[in-house]
Amino acid sequence: MKTLHRLVLAPALLLAGGAALAAPDLGQATKQATNWTAISMFAIFVVLTLFITKWAAAKTRSASDFYTAGGGISGFQNGLAIAGDFMSAASFLGISAAVFLDGFDGLIYAIGFLVGWPVITFLMAERLRNLGRYTFADVAAYRFHQKPIRVFAASGTLVVVAFYLIAQMVGAGQLIKLLFGLEYWIAVVIVGVLMMVYVLFGGMTATTWVQIIKAVLLLSGASYMAFAVLAQYNFSPEQLFSAATEVHAKGDSIMGPGTFLKDPISAISFGMALMFGTAGLPHILMRFFTVPSAKEARKSVLWATTWIGYFYILTFIIGFGAIVLVGTNPAFKDAAGKLLGGNNMAAVHLANAVGGDIFLGFISAVAFATILAVVAGLTLSGASAVSHDLYATVFKKGKANSADELKVSKITTIALGVIAVLLGIAFEKQNVAFMVSLAFAIAASANFPVLFMSVLWKDCTTRGATVGGFLGLATAVVLTLVSKSVWVDVLGNATAIFPYTSPAIFSMAVGFFGIWFFSVTDKSPRAAIDKAGFEAQEVRSETGIGAAAASAH
Repeated sequence: MKTLHRLVLAPALLLAGGAALAAPDLGQATKQATNWTAISMFAIFVVLTLFITKWAAAKTRSASDFYTAGGGISGFQNGLAIAGDFMSAASFLGISAAVFLDGFDGLIYAIGFLVGWPVITFLMAERLRNLGRYTFADVAAYRFHQKPIRVFAASGTLVVVAFYLIAQMVGAGQLIKLLFGLEYWIAVVIVGVLMMVYVLFGGMTATTWVQIIKAVLLLSGASYMAFAVLAQYNFSPEQLFSAATEVHAKGDSIMGPGTFLKDPISAISFGMALMFGTAGLPHILMRFFTVPSAKEARKSVLWATTWIGYFYILTFIIGFGAIVLVGTNPAFKDAAGKLLGGNNMAAVHLANAVGGDIFLGFISAVAFATILAVVAGLTLSGASAVSHDLYATVFKKGKANSADELKVSKITTIALGVIAVLLGIAFEKQNVAFMVSLAFAIAASANFPVLFMSVLWKDCTTRGATVGGFLGLATAVVLTLVSKSVWVDVLGNATAIFPYTSPAIFSMAVGFFGIWFFSVTDKSPRAAIDKAGFEAQEVRSETGIGAAAASAH
């Protein structure tokens, strides 16, 4: 029942890289024997990426270099980096664990994640690159009064980043406690320090290359695992599935959809959070400003979708491979017959089964490196929200020089790193599912509606975007707090006030309605200016005329 409870929380846990490792029972996980192979391989990864950071530091001289790598990343490179940002340890370990437990039902997460990418491809990528410089607030505020819209955008970004960071740090600590044999707090401090080094000295250039290397390692490791599994069944998925149904406790039922989401509203709401949350994640949106043109932005989404889709196919094979090669092997089980370390360790045990201790060490190190790369991207987006959106635009009214902006960004990076470490240690035994679901719900309910309406609706005004955005943000937070994952599981109340898995269907509706209502009722002089600026914004977003000059500014 405990295992089932963890998997019921999986939708939220899978949404933030590394957070699937933060399920309640992992907080109580016993420290394992020190895995020197894993530590050695992770040390090699760290040394390699520190050399890249040193190289990147020499190229990082301006705010543009720090935030967007000077716009010099190619579409192919950026596609790999986006995939590295998106293919989290939670996806690798969490989805394969869901497939290991429930079979076909585990595929719902992979499909949900992928469906969000066409939204970005056709609605966002080109417009983001043509209108923005450093953050998604540049796009949302293009024709609006800068101060209110940037205060909202920075608020939404920082809330998403904060909850993501806590989940990442707890996930990293629990993973290392299980696999490397280090103390929890040591693992959290290591992640915090390395993340600050990457971002402080190398900025977006170093972060991009850390994500690219990690994506290549993860894709290589997962490809080998899937290849090794299929090789034992004559490269026939049908034979693999047949073998799995013979040994799995649920039999043939694992080859069909189940009842994971028990009511239609939860299913639709969960799907909306997956789809539209992706298009509102600040650290993902920020990556579109690292390429030199809108064409490269579209290309990067195409490559990212290709790698991510391929990766999710691999996790499905890995999950079924774990059923036949791990689930039937008593060496991977405790005295009670349960998987050592819990079901989230199914992929890790499979690595041991198909590649021995050396490959186990490699996969363990890659899983940890995955969390590290995602944390670096999150920190960079949080730092840019404070330094670019708040300091440079709101407080300095656009008159801050590049050096001062860069200094504020680096101070913010240190502050975020310290806060992340302290909160990671404080939340060691806490169920962080609600933080993850909150992050995605906010992205879908606040950031996405404002971005979408400001770019595509000519009658959207500053008041509408700001008030509607804050309403979506507040609704997502409140409904998550009174949902089962917080109200019952964390606060200990008997029943949840809000009965559904995800608040997205309600909070997104509030956000969009708020933007519409407060725009159409806005009769202020500013509203006329906002509406008059739409035509110029549309020309720029569709053609890119003026984008190069603005980026060079």
